[in-house]
Amino acid sequence: MRKIALLFPGQGAQSVGMGRALAAERPEAREFFDRANDILGLDLKKICFEGPAEELTKTSWCQPAIFTHSLAALAVLENEFPNFRFQACAGLSLGEFSALSAAGILEFEDGLKTVHRRGVLMQEACESTQGAMAAILGGEPGMIEQVCRETGVQVANLNGAGQVVISGGKVKIEKAAAMAKERGARKAALLQVAGAYHSKLMQPAAHQLATWLGPVQLKKSEITVLANVTARPHEFDRIKDRLVEQVTGTVRWEDSVRWLIADGFKHFIEAGPGEILAGLMKRIDPAAKTVSFGKLGDLEKVRDFLAEPVAA
Repeated sequence: MRKIALLFPGQGAQSVGMGRALAAERPEAREFFDRANDILGLDLKKICFEGPAEELTKTSWCQPAIFTHSLAALAVLENEFPNFRFQACAGLSLGEFSALSAAGILEFEDGLKTVHRRGVLMQEACESTQGAMAAILGGEPGMIEQVCRETGVQVANLNGAGQVVISGGKVKIEKAAAMAKERGARKAALLQVAGAYHSKLMQPAAHQLATWLGPVQLKKSEITVLANVTARPHEFDRIKDRLVEQVTGTVRWEDSVRWLIADGFKHFIEAGPGEILAGLMKRIDPAAKTVSFGKLGDLEKVRDFLAEPVAA
């Protein structure tokens, strides 16, 4: 039997207009955007469909926008392909919440309220600190870890294919990026982000998120969901702890993907805006079959993907 894993994007995948055609043509997608507006008491739909880009990019808007679009896209897939089944989910940073909702562990309403709150808390942490992030390409992992130790910054994302993102105080990140370049990295570039995500500068947000998550109800599921900080399946009793740890910890994306591949997953569907995760997958394991679905024009690609005969 073909084993399919769903992949859900994180912050940075957003773009103005995301979900507009999907909601216009598919009532099951429109329902998610309408529900999001009602739940939050905010016009999230307008920000997604019309922007402006500077508003959609704000963490407090971006996180619920991507979460909603990802679950709306999944609803279209499930409606279009009634026999479609998936056995595992993984999400990049924010996408971990989408994965938990897709698996039925986290209700959509609770997930939406949580990612909106998470976004607000992270935005506040960004505004109260002078943080930054940088992408290091083509550097030896050991060298990057040493640079982080010497400069007092952290590894935020291990995305795969030689792409490492570091995070910390702005001055320290600038120093670390320059040092990595001097020591052999092919490229070291500052990212256009609001602050130092996945670093200790996000600790106030992590602390408050823990309090917020306390009363949130979770449900057990047979679908495997990978935790970003461990790159292993979530243990039900530790899900909230892992989500809190993720705010200040390293997103181990490549390790998560490699765990799925080692467990027999060869087919992956990226659900939500953009094709970032599909691009990373091609570099992590070119033999894996991956398709992205976030807009109506992608449906035929998914149809072909699901129709491929299973190798003996």
